[in-house]
Amino acid sequence: MAKSLRNLSGLIDLEAAARRGSFKLAAEELHKTPAAVSQQIKNLEEELGFALFLRHPRHVALTEKGRDFAATVARVLGELRTKAAALQNSGEECVLRISSTHSFALKWLAPRLTHFTRLHPDLDIRLDANDRYVSLEDDSVDVAIRYGLYEQGDPAVLFRERLVAVYSPDILPAGRSAFTLEDLRALPLLDEGSNVHWDRYIAANGLPKGGYHVSRGYSHWGVLAQAAVAGQGIGLVAYSIVYEDLRKGVLRMIDGRCITYPSGYRFLVNINKERMPKIERFRAWLDGEMAEMERALAACLPVDERTPQ
Repeated sequence: MAKSLRNLSGLIDLEAAARRGSFKLAAEELHKTPAAVSQQIKNLEEELGFALFLRHPRHVALTEKGRDFAATVARVLGELRTKAAALQNSGEECVLRISSTHSFALKWLAPRLTHFTRLHPDLDIRLDANDRYVSLEDDSVDVAIRYGLYEQGDPAVLFRERLVAVYSPDILPAGRSAFTLEDLRALPLLDEGSNVHWDRYIAANGLPKGGYHVSRGYSHWGVLAQAAVAGQGIGLVAYSIVYEDLRKGVLRMIDGRCITYPSGYRFLVNINKERMPKIERFRAWLDGEMAEMERALAACLPVDERTPQ
């Protein structure tokens, strides 16, 4: 018959020692002596009936059973810590603190947060728009939506960005219903501080080189999008940033190939709040909105550019 655990105090020592790979480092973290940690784990091994660590003269190593058991203990302790934090903070589950980049917050997230709050009216949303690094280890932030490079298969990725050429219909000449790729040489082209992307766009669409007026640069996608809305020229902009303007008809997209971009948006979570229902609800809503945006983009692209959903 399997033995039942009567003393759980050694579980914390086990988790720390397994994570740090050392009784000494675990002892420093737990403000104990290495001997006390070693004794707690020895008592736990006696209760379990199997060894958790192999003890060598200069180091310790988890046994196969120890590795399996330590992983379960780490998961359970993580859940306990999350629950304790939620109960310690009055009303914590009712407040969602979101950090996002300026452009994404202004042009994508803020305009559609009303959709989320209608689904979850119990949540108090706090949106902090900034481009600086934020800590995901304290209570000031629950989730962060960050823009940058990503690796294929990264589960945190929300949307892989593409660049599209857009313009305000207000600058169309009388009698014209749309601009085409052939119009690009006759119009001012707006970029995010470099004409490299325009060079790629022109090449991707098989247009002749040279003779284009890439004369206006902007420091942020959001500012560039607003310049296009104001009719200052044709903007080559991240699709997510102009998605809402395209939906409303404030901007139109030139019928052509978009170009890939090495960056995208990632969803990062405070390590102490990963399993909280408010986080899961927000991520599920975001995934749905991102999928809808992906479908809208696919509908505007040539068939061979569409990503299977």
